[in-house]
Amino acid sequence: MRIISGKFKGFRFTPPAKNWPTRPTTDISKEGLYNILQNRIDFEEVRFLDLFGGTGNHCYEFISRGCSSAVYVDRYFPAIQFVKNMSEKLEISDELEIVRADVFKFIEHCERNFDVIFAGPPYALKTIDTIPSRIINRGLLASKGLLILEHNPNVSFSGHTHLVEQRNYGKTIFSFFSID
Repeated sequence: MRIISGKFKGFRFTPPAKNWPTRPTTDISKEGLYNILQNRIDFEEVRFLDLFGGTGNHCYEFISRGCSSAVYVDRYFPAIQFVKNMSEKLEISDELEIVRADVFKFIEHCERNFDVIFAGPPYALKTIDTIPSRIINRGLLASKGLLILEHNPNVSFSGHTHLVEQRNYGKTIFSFFSID
């Protein structure tokens, strides 16, 4: 895995993820996503939330591009330890808040809102279709904010009120949601 752009551009990292219950975003789909985001957001101005954070890949990318406020949420302890170690290695502890929690409990109790939220849940998660509404209904997404949900073709959000766009990268789909 590598960081695509910014101050850590080209930095490679290899999480010991052989037995992790994670599915890192592939480099091809990640490049496509960040090409889209580069033209839509000012990374230096956003508050970023990474749900089902896994390796921390998206937090590193946002911070590398100038984001100074990123929150990582995952419940898997080895992944959290890896992200803590990466945070120290990259010297980004001041920009990255690491939260060990069940994502759905975090959503239910969080009192903050974020400009950009990325959710990369396990594709087999039975409640994946409820994630956008839960986030929006709880007020986690700021006005004119952007929620990006990574999923496979087995899930469709085409009828969701707040869906603004979908991008397909093979078996990886990014659905974009926003509120006025």
